[in-house]
Amino acid sequence: MSDGSPYRPDGQGFAPPPEERTTSAVRPYVITGGRADAGAAPLSWESLVMAAETEIPATLQPEHRMILAHCQGLLSVAEVAAHLGQPPSVVQVLLADLRAWGLLVTRPPIPPAERADVSMLRKVLHGLESRL
Repeated sequence: MSDGSPYRPDGQGFAPPPEERTTSAVRPYVITGGRADAGAAPLSWESLVMAAETEIPATLQPEHRMILAHCQGLLSVAEVAAHLGQPPSVVQVLLADLRAWGLLVTRPPIPPAERADVSMLRKVLHGLESRL
């Protein structure tokens, strides 16, 4: 019987205040069905993913549905993990499922820009300065 007071009836003093849960209580190995590997070619954290324009099966687990809801535009694997509040390794497994089922389109990471030619940049700067 609880009257709402923080005092514990077992004589052990006061109970700590209840904490609000900020993450899912479901363990990652449950979400991935015990799998820790995304398959032959796991997506890098920088890879871009987007939901395919296909009908979503009613049998998908909630995490798969949440991914598809967030991926209406291009997102990186790391961004999807942040939205779900799950480790990127767990999200990589779920994304591999969606990709295998044809529900997700993937794009390779955008390569870093090549280093600009410094002499060309100086010529551009000099040209701009001469016009001002």
